[in-house]
Amino acid sequence: MKVSLSFSLHSLPSPAQTLVSNFNSPLELKQAHAHLIKTNTPLSLLPPSRIASVCALSPDFSYARRLLTHFPQSQVVIWNSCLKSLAESESPSKAILLFSRLRECDVVPDSFTCAFVLKACTALLDDKNGKCVHGVVEKLGFKWNLVLQNMILNIYGLCGEMGTARLLFDNMPQRDVVSWNVMITHLVKSGDFEGAYGFFSRMPERNVRSWTMMISGCVHCGKPKQGVELFMEMEKIGMQANEVTVVAVLAACADLGALELGRRVHEYSKRNGFGRNVRVLNTLIDMYVKCGCLEEARRVFGEMDEQTVVSWSAMIQGLAIHGQAQEALSFFSMMIEMGLKPNGITFIGLLHACSHMGLVDEGRRFFSGMTRDYGIIPEIEHYGCMVDLFSRAGLLQEAHEFIMNMPIKPNGIVWGALLGGCKVHKNIELAEEATRHLAQLDRLNDGYYVVLSNIYAEADRWEDAARVRKLMKNRGVKKTPGCSSIMVDGVIHEFVAGDDSHSQANEIFDMWEKLLGDMKLRGYRPDTSVVLLDMDEKEKEKFLYRHSEKLALCFGLINTPPGVVIRIMKNLRVCEDCHAAFKLISTIVDREIVVRDRNRFHCFKDGACSCQDYW
Repeated sequence: MKVSLSFSLHSLPSPAQTLVSNFNSPLELKQAHAHLIKTNTPLSLLPPSRIASVCALSPDFSYARRLLTHFPQSQVVIWNSCLKSLAESESPSKAILLFSRLRECDVVPDSFTCAFVLKACTALLDDKNGKCVHGVVEKLGFKWNLVLQNMILNIYGLCGEMGTARLLFDNMPQRDVVSWNVMITHLVKSGDFEGAYGFFSRMPERNVRSWTMMISGCVHCGKPKQGVELFMEMEKIGMQANEVTVVAVLAACADLGALELGRRVHEYSKRNGFGRNVRVLNTLIDMYVKCGCLEEARRVFGEMDEQTVVSWSAMIQGLAIHGQAQEALSFFSMMIEMGLKPNGITFIGLLHACSHMGLVDEGRRFFSGMTRDYGIIPEIEHYGCMVDLFSRAGLLQEAHEFIMNMPIKPNGIVWGALLGGCKVHKNIELAEEATRHLAQLDRLNDGYYVVLSNIYAEADRWEDAARVRKLMKNRGVKKTPGCSSIMVDGVIHEFVAGDDSHSQANEIFDMWEKLLGDMKLRGYRPDTSVVLLDMDEKEKEKFLYRHSEKLALCFGLINTPPGVVIRIMKNLRVCEDCHAAFKLISTIVDREIVVRDRNRFHCFKDGACSCQDYW
């Protein structure tokens, strides 16, 4: 009679079961091993993955390797399980250490081994070990494994080695849409927009990520108009946008002031179930704020299931740039009452609110309370806001002392804020000092040269003004022309100061002449003091009448129905003459006119502006 003996974990006494299955150290493993030998029990009852994990990084690594030879599974499969856990842990460097041990012991890796180690290299941004794994991939013939190739490509991109990444991409035996997307993503992040667009245009196949990355890249590289155009092209081919695409195109709309498209994307978000996505909603608030629709921003904010600190900060900043400083401060109080902790961005919004309305004492309190009450260390942006607050209010000496006592080195924005205040309050001495610093910090920024030149011109120091202009020319610095844009029927129309090349130029000029006649009947006199060029009054007036925002306004009045709000985006500060003219025109045409300039929003309605003439 033949007797068959069968062993299982349950055959062992309970304490032994625990020891054999749940050992937590090499010592406990050896105790379990010894117990199995003494009881003549098969070693296969030991869990091999646990043997590997407990001994992987200990001095007993060799012991574990010998022990694992008694198991039917391939050793590399067992070690892969351990590598995967380590690569996904908080210490991915341990996966790289284990891989080195395996290589030293001639354990031949497979494609999964390489994938797990590459995952650890990615988490650590470790291109050195990534290159080692790349070498192993080539040596073992895994070149045809597209997943591994894409992972290696991604590591090179993450580590900024775009030359190596391009070389690898060009020599890949096969590529998929992921390969192309990896290249586009890292080229965009490195600031090489043209290179990214070149890859995008050559793609044999695109998915939603491809389109989204390019739209996002356009915004990141200061080309929002191209981002909007790409989105429209994406719509034409029937590609469905996801939440990330929606965020990217809304950011482009915000930069452009493309309200019509922004509203359409908002409706698309609702239809496709993105209406509760917090990131989408926060971007919508930002878009409506930057398109001059503060009430729409409030509506989105009010309908949110739960507002985050980003939501509150966006509203505070929006209220600030729309001249509603007191309400911005009220929002902050409500936010604190609800138990939300503000962050640095929240305080930038608060300080902007104080700066835009001259609330100097409140600004001082918020700045000192950042650290005292909330433990937030002020950064350069906060210092810049304070200098702007003092400078706008005419406290130029206090602004200068504040800069001198800053614990961090002031940058171009800080000195630029002082220079702007010097122009408003006509302080040539401090303007010259600010410009000396700016010449070192931001040598090619045309705005600073122009401001100083204008300060000299206002003081009738034409030789000094000419000297600054000559310095600009010698340094190759070109003045940025005033440019304004307006969107009508989904098309963005751009106007440059003095431009007469638009197809409707004659109608635009006729409209201006008509408005000018009505304005003069109401007491308007052109403020030629803003034309800081040495020419006669008639020439100055002609120059003044061709400012880009005036051209955009006339175009909007011609091409939109009565009563429709006119929305204009300008790249520079609105001048005093245009500001005075727009207040009158808002009454003459009975329209609301919203202008977003470089610093803030101006909402002209019934002969007044939301900035209360403080900008």
